[in-house]
Amino acid sequence: MDDHPEPSTLRVFVALAPPDDAKDELARALQPAYASYPQLRWNRIEDWHITLAFLGELPSTAVPPLRAALAAQAASHPALDLGLRGGGHFDQRLLWSGIDGDLEGLHLLAADVRALVRSCGIEFRDRPLHPHLTLARSRRDDPASVPQAAAGLAGFVGRPWRTEYLHLVGSNIGRGPGPIRYRDIEAWRLGAAVRAGGDGALTEP
Repeated sequence: MDDHPEPSTLRVFVALAPPDDAKDELARALQPAYASYPQLRWNRIEDWHITLAFLGELPSTAVPPLRAALAAQAASHPALDLGLRGGGHFDQRLLWSGIDGDLEGLHLLAADVRALVRSCGIEFRDRPLHPHLTLARSRRDDPASVPQAAAGLAGFVGRPWRTEYLHLVGSNIGRGPGPIRYRDIEAWRLGAAVRAGGDGALTEP
């Protein structure tokens, strides 16, 4: 008997994720900020993702066809060489770390993912892509902490890494107390069809 049935709706996004050692490297660089700005609402390191398309709240029934389509999409795109660099903020309230590396490939992948999602009949708010990792949020009465923390990250340059998986991430929509917790619904290896083809021809994943 299933003690944890699937919710009827999920908050869903499509994303890339840095490897654990790259996240650990950034977390070490953030130690002074953690100590100086404990009032910020810091994201868990497990929830650090580079969002390609935020789909919002979807019925659970919309997820299976999306999984099949994203599996094929991932197989046809090469892995990306990326890195973490510096920090910044949105509206003095959201702290982020920037993304470096193959940004052209990243934008191409995001555009293809967004087009594919729409082809599945899923509408969402199509905001311009500003690749980043969301690190923390401030409260409305604290306009200084996030810009100061971002300035402390200005010189950070993480080691380069290869993003090899495309992730479909979901959560319950955060009803009730406590923060929202995300989990992988599924992840697919990028470029699997290209590698399997050997000569560059696509094959079935």
